[in-house]
Amino acid sequence: MTIEARLEELGITLPEAAAPVASYVPVVVQGGFAHVSGQLPFIDGELKTGRLGEDVALDAGMEAARACGMMILAQLKAAGVLEQVERIVKLGAFVNSTPDFTDQPKVANGASDLMFEVFGDKGRHARAAVGVPALPLGAAVEVDAIIALAN
Repeated sequence: MTIEARLEELGITLPEAAAPVASYVPVVVQGGFAHVSGQLPFIDGELKTGRLGEDVALDAGMEAARACGMMILAQLKAAGVLEQVERIVKLGAFVNSTPDFTDQPKVANGASDLMFEVFGDKGRHARAAVGVPALPLGAAVEVDAIIALAN
């Protein structure tokens, strides 16, 4: 089954790949890997902003991380390598959060669970989930990825 067919089976429609907000490219393919720049959470075309532990609830943070994961997939599609995904190697989740918020791993599960839904065991990955005091454009979450590609 193709990845596009799996997305359709799951009822997932990918968003349009977002343009970079600074001086970088969304995806670099090198040495059998796709390195996807940090993606922000666009939900119904709107950027999800705010801070976990302050004005963003845990479930909304998980939804934001899932939206970042959707944008990672959209960037892979735009780069023409979505169907070449062999394995999700690593996700890095950055959570805009207060100093006392400690559920960054639960927030990051929004993106991690999406990768498992779409890719099955090939979607299981290493991960970092880090709390930060601010993110670009006030985003609640940002997720980047390293993905192994088939030849």
